[in-house]
Amino acid sequence: MTLSLSGFTAPWWFLLLLAVAALVVGYLLVQRSRRRRVMRFTNLELLERVAPRRQGWVRHVPAVGLVIALMLLTTAMAGPTAEQRVPRNRATVVLVIDVSLSMEATDVPPSRLKAAQEAARTFVQGLTPGVNLGLISFAGTATVLVAPTTERAAVVNSIDNLKLAQSTATGEAIFAAMQSIESFSSVVGGPDGPPPARIVLMSDGKQTIPTEFEDDPRGSFTAARAAKDKGIPITTISFGTMQGTVEIEGRVQSVEVDDDAMREIARLSGGDFYTAATAEQLRSVYDTLGEQIGYEIKFTDASRPWLIMGTLLAVLAAAMSLVVGQRLP
Repeated sequence: MTLSLSGFTAPWWFLLLLAVAALVVGYLLVQRSRRRRVMRFTNLELLERVAPRRQGWVRHVPAVGLVIALMLLTTAMAGPTAEQRVPRNRATVVLVIDVSLSMEATDVPPSRLKAAQEAARTFVQGLTPGVNLGLISFAGTATVLVAPTTERAAVVNSIDNLKLAQSTATGEAIFAAMQSIESFSSVVGGPDGPPPARIVLMSDGKQTIPTEFEDDPRGSFTAARAAKDKGIPITTISFGTMQGTVEIEGRVQSVEVDDDAMREIARLSGGDFYTAATAEQLRSVYDTLGEQIGYEIKFTDASRPWLIMGTLLAVLAAAMSLVVGQRLP
């Protein structure tokens, strides 16, 4: 049982502490008055024989316990709250994975694609059940493999069957993810509005279709700004190293990661940017995202431990008062 709090729903109940303070003052005045009456007794030797033996500070323990119990109970009545990590039951996430030919590079063994599949599979299987998850793959075009759903088997199966293709149309992938989210939200949106949504974009290379980043209406930066306008942040994962190479049509080509572009996509959309140069780092990134996406911090009622402690202490104080205050030898 933990006594913790982050705020109060009814703090005006703390006004009762004024009454508790008045009781403390009254108790002190009574004790002072009792000492004065004792000192008026002229025959101290007779007083020592007829009066019960004084118990020193022990006789004050029940009163102190009662005051503390009243303070604890007052705190409980004020409605303390505490932060609690709870699984999300309303959220939409679209996982967007790059399957361009550069994902065949082996700088991340056994290959970028194989490592990405393994990490994505673990991420999907560990995501909390209430999150609706979709999957999109992209190369020269974007393909919606699985619309947002709480069923994980279809997503895992599609991850296992990802196939490589030419080119990298990052902007098209983002637009496809936004359309998938909007279509799903129009169906499940209730009185509280559509569930919060996020795009998780994992890519290793530079956009090649279109070649213009800044102003092209189908470019990744334009798509990131549109996502920002719709309140859909994009979490980007730049996966791979600067030493990656692939063989295309008999020629070895360098396929360096483009951290700058991925960072800018995240910034323009209001999302977060991560880098992963190894399979272990990629799994770590996905673990972090699983915590962020799958759970949320809520302020929940925390009055129960305060109520229990206050009640137990009040009972204990009452019991001690019977023992300490008894007049029989």
